[in-house]
Amino acid sequence: MEAIIYNTKGKEAGKITLNEKVWGLNWNADLVHQVVESMRSNARMSTAQVKDRSAVSGGGKKPWAQKGTGRARHGSSRSPIWRHGGVTHGPMNEKDYSKKINKKVRAKALHTVLSEKLRKNEVLFVDTIQMKAPKTAEAKVILSSLSGVRGFDKMLTKKRNAAYFASGEKSEQVTKSFSNFGNIDFDAVENMNPIDLLNHKYVVIVSPEKAINFIEGKLAPLETLKEGVGGKSKKAVMDAGSLTGLAAK
Repeated sequence: MEAIIYNTKGKEAGKITLNEKVWGLNWNADLVHQVVESMRSNARMSTAQVKDRSAVSGGGKKPWAQKGTGRARHGSSRSPIWRHGGVTHGPMNEKDYSKKINKKVRAKALHTVLSEKLRKNEVLFVDTIQMKAPKTAEAKVILSSLSGVRGFDKMLTKKRNAAYFASGEKSEQVTKSFSNFGNIDFDAVENMNPIDLLNHKYVVIVSPEKAINFIEGKLAPLETLKEGVGGKSKKAVMDAGSLTGLAAK
C-alpha cells in the first residue's frame, strides 16, 4: 500500500509505503464507539454537587417542642422537606466516571479510524513544514496550496474542524503559526487520538516518515508471536512443554 507525499506547495514530492495492518483495516463501529465513549468519560469532571441536611448551615436547634403544640413533630429546620433545607438524592462530586481502556483496544481504534479516513481520501501526507518565525500569513499560504490537492478543497473554506495536523517534528514556530485558525488544530503525532480524528474532516500528517514510524509502532503490542502448527504463541508452547515434562516425572 502506497500513498503520495506532497510538499507545502501542493505538488507531489514522493511516495511512502504504508502497512496494511494499520491503514487497511475494515471499519469497526462498535470498537471505535467503545473507545470514544471511554475517553469522553475519562475527561468528564464530576463537578455537580448539592448539600444534604448535614452540609446546610443551621438547623441545630429543634424548631419547637415534640409534644403539646398541635403541630407536626420536627427535629431540624434543615430537613429536606423544609424550605432552605438539604437536598436528598442529589448529585455528589464523589462520583467517578473514568473507564479503563486497554492499550491494544485504543491502538486498534486509532488504526481503524485512520484506515477509514484514508479510504475516504481524507488523509494528506506533507513532507515537512518549516518556518523561521511564527507567521500566520505563511501558514495561510500553505493551507491555500494544500487545498488545491484533489479532494481537499474544503480545507481552507470549512468554518469548523476543517483539518487536524499531526506532525512528526515539533516546532513552536509552526504550531503558533497555525494556532490563529479556528478551523485548524496542529498537534504532535504522539497526541493523536480517535476523537480528534473523528472531529475533523481532514487529517494532515506532517513529516510522514517519523509520524508513521510512531503510528505503526503501536502495532507491535497487537501482534502475538506465532510459532509452530496451530498458531500457538511461544509462551503457550513453552507452558505446554513444561506441563509435559512434569507429567513425565
